[in-house]
Parts: sequence; structure tokens; C-alpha cells
Amino acid sequence: MDLLLTLGVIKRLREHGELLAMRVADRPRSAIELGEPVGEFTTHTVDGEPVGRAMMTGTTLVGFFTPTCGPCKERLPKFVEYARTMPGGRDRVLAAVVGDADLAAPMVAELRSVAKVVSQTRNEEPMGAAFEIMAFPTVLMAAPDAEGDVVVTDDSVDLSRPTLPV
Repeated sequence: MDLLLTLGVIKRLREHGELLAMRVADRPRSAIELGEPVGEFTTHTVDGEPVGRAMMTGTTLVGFFTPTCGPCKERLPKFVEYARTMPGGRDRVLAAVVGDADLAAPMVAELRSVAKVVSQTRNEEPMGAAFEIMAFPTVLMAAPDAEGDVVVTDDSVDLSRPTLPV
């Protein structure tokens, strides 16, 4: 009887595993994923600083927000607090606010002290294209790999945990 019960449980676990795998496979991507290379981009911050993939020489926290997105407004303070703990400070944090400049101004102001901030419109998103952004908010970690290519090292950054010193 125990053997039959165990076989039944194993069968159900396999079925649930297959269903879970299908559900994960069907999940739409919000951006490039773990291990994928970041595309080439060059743009300027709201302070006039040039930024681009070539300047990402260490682990970099990258966030994408838009002022018309409720979850973006909820996640922004957590992003700012997390960014304060980044080793390397503001030089290792890159944020893009996508949308109308007037609406984006409060988000840009909140991010400026902890990140290099890029303000972009929907029609002009060099950073968004490089990271293949399809949803907001998106928070990633990127760093050069062994060959020097900048790749995504974390595609689901947990903003509730502070970063660890390097």
C-alpha cells in the first residue's frame, strides 16, 4: 500500500512540475534575461554626462521606470534605498525614466542623488532598446563577464535585501 501511495505522489509531482515548467515558459519577458549580453548604447544623463555600455566596467544596478505606472511609483523608493547601498555609489547605478519630461521630473529628482539618470521619450530609447525593455518597472544587475562583454547578472533583483560589500 505504501508503494502505491508513493508512486501516486511521484506521478502528481511530475504533473505539477510539467505544469509549472509550461507556466514559466509562457511568462512574457520584461527585459533581457540572466546571462544575455546588453546591447550597445550611448546616451546622456539629465546632468549631461555621457553613459553607455562601454562605461559599465563593474557591477551596475539598472532600473527602468515610467511616471504613468503605478508599480513604478511603488518600487521607486525601494530602488533608491537599495541604490544607496551599492558599492561604488552613484557610479554603479543607472536609471532610465521613460515618458513625458514634465511628468518624469519628480522621479528624476528622486533618483538623481543615487543614480546616473537618463530621461527618455518612448520614441527615443537607446537604453531601453539595449536592455530590450518590454515592461515597467524593470530592475536588473549587469556586469562584464570573463570576456569583457556586459551581461545581465541578475534579472530579478530583490530590492528588499541590501547589497553586500565587495
